[in-house]
Amino acid sequence: MKILFCTDGSKISFSALKNISKWIKDAIIDTICVIDWSFLPDEIDIQEENFSISCANVADTILDYAEEEIQNLNLKTGKRIKSCGSAIESILEQSEADDYDLILMGSHGKKGIQKWLGSVSQEIINSSKISDYIAKEENNKKKLLLTTDGTDCYSGIIEQIIPSINLTDKEVHICMVNEDPSLLFLDGTLDTEWLLQIQKQQQDYAANAITGIKALLGEHGITTTKTEILNGNPSQKIIDYARAHNIDLIILGTQNKSKMDRFLTGSVSKRVLENVTSDIWLVRCKNHL
Repeated sequence: MKILFCTDGSKISFSALKNISKWIKDAIIDTICVIDWSFLPDEIDIQEENFSISCANVADTILDYAEEEIQNLNLKTGKRIKSCGSAIESILEQSEADDYDLILMGSHGKKGIQKWLGSVSQEIINSSKISDYIAKEENNKKKLLLTTDGTDCYSGIIEQIIPSINLTDKEVHICMVNEDPSLLFLDGTLDTEWLLQIQKQQQDYAANAITGIKALLGEHGITTTKTEILNGNPSQKIIDYARAHNIDLIILGTQNKSKMDRFLTGSVSKRVLENVTSDIWLVRCKNHL
């Protein structure tokens, strides 16, 4: 696995590195540090030699520390990438310039108007074409939640990550959320028996989907700790489950919808990311790239 680690020198970015080090194996880490000048007032001349040299020295110090941390975590160090300008644009350009499997970032978990306006991590998720791993704080790196919707896309995601993920001595949880069929229609006089039949079909479908994931994991010697079928709003139920079970990492699958689609309709991954302290590994379904 080839990972692009994005750091601004903050503690949370290095917490992301520490967390993922316990979940992956055989990874090469390229590190990018972007000196973001976009926030500076127009009257400041960023071409001034002393200012440019000072920023470059800061970036080198951060990259030196990142290289040391990667080695201490028994990961393989790759390239050092130093850039200036917009952090979002620089990270996306680098992610497309090389054959990366994953973008690794920390998120500061902004709230209020700052959360509404978005963040670097959220913008990267919205725009990147590869998988993303987001961390907010250092955690126990022990409990994993796999969410599924029962589609072939998700089975493909599991097969995609199994060669790279380390699940030795981990707790593996699997859940699927069924939406309430009565909420999908405007007519409040729908036949009760019909609704019950739909709910039974949902339960059967979810049970088969979870059984399939367990079997797929079992083929690779991975034991499942707990499975559960939930009913309600998918994002809220995943949030509630993660909080109730102190989940350290949630793996979510996603299809590459357009950025406008995600802005207009939102997504399960966006809502979960905004409302849990767990790490999020957002895996792109390759069949839909």
